[in-house]
Amino acid sequence: MLTVHVAPLVLPVGAAGVPGGAVAVDGDLITAFGPYDEVLAAHPAARVRQWPGVLTPGLVQWDGLPLLTRCYHPDPREADELGERPLTGAEFDRLAERMDEPRRAGSVRRGLQRMLRHGTTHVAGVLGEPAVRTAAGRAGLTTLPAAGEAAGEPSLDPFARGRSLAGSAHGPLAAGGRADLAVFDVRDEAELRAAGGASCVATVLGGRLVYRRR
Repeated sequence: MLTVHVAPLVLPVGAAGVPGGAVAVDGDLITAFGPYDEVLAAHPAARVRQWPGVLTPGLVQWDGLPLLTRCYHPDPREADELGERPLTGAEFDRLAERMDEPRRAGSVRRGLQRMLRHGTTHVAGVLGEPAVRTAAGRAGLTTLPAAGEAAGEPSLDPFARGRSLAGSAHGPLAAGGRADLAVFDVRDEAELRAAGGASCVATVLGGRLVYRRR
Protein backbone atom coordinates (compact mmCIF):
# COMPACT_ATOMS: atom_id res chain seq x y z
CA MET A 1 0.00 0.00 0.00
CA LEU A 2 1.22 3.48 -0.85
CA THR A 3 1.98 5.51 2.29
CA VAL A 4 2.45 9.24 2.73
CA HIS A 5 4.69 10.23 5.65
CA VAL A 6 3.88 13.72 6.91
CA ALA A 7 5.89 15.96 9.25
CA PRO A 8 5.96 19.64 10.23
CA LEU A 9 9.31 19.90 8.45
CA VAL A 10 10.89 17.68 5.78
CA LEU A 11 14.65 18.13 5.38
CA PRO A 12 15.57 16.48 2.06
CA VAL A 13 19.34 17.36 2.21
CA GLY A 14 20.78 19.27 -0.71
CA ALA A 15 17.60 21.32 -1.06
CA ALA A 16 15.53 23.69 1.05
CA GLY A 17 13.45 22.26 3.86
CA VAL A 18 9.73 21.80 3.22
CA PRO A 19 7.49 23.09 6.04
CA GLY A 20 4.34 21.00 6.27
CA GLY A 21 6.03 18.45 4.04
CA ALA A 22 5.32 14.88 3.00
CA VAL A 23 7.09 11.91 1.44
CA ALA A 24 5.12 9.38 -0.62
CA VAL A 25 6.39 5.81 -0.45
CA ASP A 26 5.25 2.97 -2.69
CA GLY A 27 6.75 -0.37 -1.72
CA ASP A 28 10.42 0.28 -1.04
CA LEU A 29 10.71 3.43 -3.16
CA ILE A 30 10.05 7.14 -2.73
CA THR A 31 7.61 8.28 -5.40
CA ALA A 32 7.39 11.97 -4.48
CA PHE A 33 8.08 14.51 -1.75
CA GLY A 34 7.05 18.11 -1.26
CA PRO A 35 4.25 20.13 0.36
CA TYR A 36 1.68 17.88 2.02
CA ASP A 37 -1.29 19.22 0.04
CA GLU A 38 0.43 18.58 -3.28
CA VAL A 39 1.65 15.10 -2.37
CA LEU A 40 -1.72 14.02 -0.99
CA ALA A 41 -3.57 15.45 -4.01
CA ALA A 42 -1.42 13.24 -6.23
CA HIS A 43 -2.04 10.21 -3.98
CA PRO A 44 -5.56 10.64 -2.51
CA ALA A 45 -5.99 6.96 -1.60
CA ALA A 46 -2.69 6.67 0.30
CA ARG A 47 -2.42 5.74 3.94
CA VAL A 48 -1.17 8.76 5.88
CA ARG A 49 1.29 8.59 8.78
CA GLN A 50 1.55 11.79 10.79
CA TRP A 51 4.84 12.40 12.61
CA PRO A 52 6.08 15.12 14.95
CA GLY A 53 9.23 17.12 14.33
CA VAL A 54 11.41 16.70 11.26
CA LEU A 55 11.60 13.96 8.64
CA THR A 56 14.97 13.31 6.99
CA PRO A 57 16.78 10.70 4.95
CA GLY A 58 18.02 7.80 7.08
CA LEU A 59 21.42 8.23 8.70
CA VAL A 60 24.77 6.47 8.30
CA GLN A 61 26.43 4.87 11.32
CA TRP A 62 30.10 5.46 10.52
CA ASP A 63 31.25 3.58 13.64
CA GLY A 64 29.46 0.40 12.61
CA LEU A 65 32.38 -2.02 12.94
CA PRO A 66 33.61 -1.01 16.42
CA LEU A 67 30.04 -0.69 17.69
CA LEU A 68 29.26 -4.25 16.66
CA THR A 69 32.59 -6.02 17.23
CA ARG A 70 34.32 -4.01 19.99
CA CYS A 71 31.25 -3.19 22.09
CA TYR A 72 28.96 -5.42 24.09
CA HIS A 73 25.29 -4.44 24.05
CA PRO A 74 23.79 -5.91 27.22
CA ASP A 75 20.58 -7.88 27.16
CA PRO A 76 17.88 -6.15 29.28
CA ARG A 77 18.01 -9.22 31.51
CA GLU A 78 21.65 -8.36 32.28
CA ALA A 79 20.91 -4.78 33.32
CA ASP A 80 21.36 -5.45 37.05
CA GLU A 81 24.81 -6.88 36.45
CA LEU A 82 26.07 -4.92 33.43
CA GLY A 83 23.85 -1.85 33.17
CA GLU A 84 22.20 -0.74 29.94
CA ARG A 85 24.86 1.20 28.05
CA PRO A 86 27.26 -0.46 25.57
CA LEU A 87 30.44 -1.78 27.20
CA THR A 88 33.70 -0.77 25.51
CA GLY A 89 37.43 -0.71 26.17
CA ALA A 90 38.66 -2.64 29.20
CA GLU A 91 35.10 -3.51 30.22
CA PHE A 92 34.52 -5.17 26.85
CA ASP A 93 37.90 -6.94 26.94
CA ARG A 94 37.14 -8.51 30.33
CA LEU A 95 33.75 -9.70 29.16
CA ALA A 96 35.06 -10.93 25.79
CA GLU A 97 37.37 -13.43 27.49
CA ARG A 98 34.34 -15.52 28.52
CA MET A 99 31.94 -14.69 25.70
CA ASP A 100 30.76 -17.51 23.42
CA GLU A 101 29.47 -17.08 19.86
CA PRO A 102 25.73 -17.07 20.73
CA ARG A 103 26.33 -14.27 23.23
CA ARG A 104 28.37 -12.30 20.68
CA ALA A 105 25.62 -12.77 18.08
CA GLY A 106 23.01 -11.54 20.56
CA SER A 107 25.08 -8.43 21.21
CA VAL A 108 25.32 -7.73 17.47
CA ARG A 109 21.56 -8.06 17.03
CA ARG A 110 20.90 -5.71 19.94
CA GLY A 111 23.47 -3.26 18.61
CA LEU A 112 21.73 -3.18 15.25
CA GLN A 113 18.35 -2.62 16.92
CA ARG A 114 19.82 0.26 18.92
CA MET A 115 21.16 1.78 15.72
CA LEU A 116 17.65 1.71 14.27
CA ARG A 117 16.46 3.64 17.33
CA HIS A 118 18.91 6.41 16.38
CA GLY A 119 17.63 6.81 12.81
CA THR A 120 20.34 4.63 11.25
CA THR A 121 19.58 3.00 7.90
CA HIS A 122 23.15 2.48 6.63
CA VAL A 123 26.09 0.99 8.54
CA ALA A 124 29.71 1.43 7.49
CA GLY A 125 32.78 -0.71 7.91
CA VAL A 126 31.29 -4.19 8.27
CA LEU A 127 31.88 -5.44 4.72
CA GLY A 128 34.89 -7.53 5.78
CA GLU A 129 33.05 -9.18 8.67
CA PRO A 130 30.77 -11.83 7.09
CA ALA A 131 28.72 -12.62 10.21
CA VAL A 132 28.18 -8.96 11.04
CA ARG A 133 27.43 -8.09 7.41
CA THR A 134 24.87 -10.88 7.29
CA ALA A 135 23.22 -9.70 10.51
CA ALA A 136 23.04 -6.14 9.18
CA GLY A 137 21.49 -7.39 5.95
CA ARG A 138 18.89 -9.40 7.84
CA ALA A 139 18.00 -6.28 9.83
CA GLY A 140 17.48 -4.45 6.52
CA LEU A 141 20.40 -2.05 6.92
CA THR A 142 22.54 -1.15 3.89
CA THR A 143 26.27 -1.79 4.37
CA LEU A 144 28.92 0.69 3.22
CA PRO A 145 32.74 0.78 3.13
CA ALA A 146 34.53 2.14 6.19
CA ALA A 147 35.31 5.85 6.38
CA GLY A 148 38.50 5.79 8.45
CA GLU A 149 39.10 5.07 12.11
CA ALA A 150 36.94 6.79 14.69
CA ALA A 151 38.63 9.20 17.07
CA GLY A 152 37.71 8.30 20.63
CA GLU A 153 34.90 6.03 21.77
CA PRO A 154 32.38 4.95 19.13
CA SER A 155 28.90 6.37 19.57
CA LEU A 156 25.44 5.11 18.63
CA ASP A 157 24.60 8.69 17.66
CA PRO A 158 25.41 9.11 13.92
CA PHE A 159 25.89 12.85 14.47
CA ALA A 160 28.89 12.17 16.72
CA ARG A 161 30.95 11.63 13.56
CA GLY A 162 28.71 13.00 10.81
CA ARG A 163 28.18 16.27 12.77
CA SER A 164 25.78 17.91 10.30
CA LEU A 165 22.71 16.37 8.67
CA ALA A 166 24.50 16.43 5.31
CA GLY A 167 27.43 14.55 6.85
CA SER A 168 25.21 12.04 8.62
CA ALA A 169 22.46 11.30 6.08
CA HIS A 170 22.92 8.46 3.59
CA GLY A 171 22.06 10.88 0.77
CA PRO A 172 19.34 13.30 -0.30
CA LEU A 173 15.70 12.35 -0.65
CA ALA A 174 14.96 11.60 -4.29
CA ALA A 175 11.94 10.37 -6.19
CA GLY A 176 12.77 6.84 -7.32
CA GLY A 177 15.27 6.35 -4.49
CA ARG A 178 14.96 3.73 -1.77
CA ALA A 179 12.63 4.78 1.03
CA ASP A 180 15.09 4.96 3.93
CA LEU A 181 13.78 7.66 6.27
CA ALA A 182 14.11 8.86 9.85
CA VAL A 183 11.90 11.10 11.98
CA PHE A 184 13.13 13.15 14.94
CA ASP A 185 11.13 14.96 17.63
CA VAL A 186 12.84 18.34 17.17
CA ARG A 187 11.84 21.60 15.50
CA ASP A 188 14.63 22.15 12.99
CA GLU A 189 18.11 21.06 11.90
CA ALA A 190 19.86 23.07 14.61
CA GLU A 191 17.86 21.25 17.30
CA LEU A 192 18.52 17.96 15.53
CA ARG A 193 22.28 18.46 15.64
CA ALA A 194 22.06 19.38 19.32
CA ALA A 195 19.75 16.52 20.34
CA GLY A 196 21.34 13.93 18.05
CA GLY A 197 20.00 10.57 16.99
CA ALA A 198 18.52 9.89 20.43
CA SER A 199 15.63 12.17 19.42
CA CYS A 200 14.54 9.62 16.78
CA VAL A 201 10.87 8.63 16.95
CA ALA A 202 10.66 6.50 13.79
CA THR A 203 12.90 4.74 11.28
CA VAL A 204 11.76 3.48 7.86
CA LEU A 205 13.89 0.94 5.98
CA GLY A 206 13.01 0.25 2.38
CA GLY A 207 9.48 1.49 3.03
CA ARG A 208 9.01 -0.62 6.19
CA LEU A 209 8.46 1.00 9.55
CA VAL A 210 11.08 -0.84 11.61
CA TYR A 211 11.20 1.41 14.66
CA ARG A 212 8.58 3.59 16.33
CA ARG A 213 9.03 5.13 19.74
CA ARG A 214 6.17 4.15 22.03
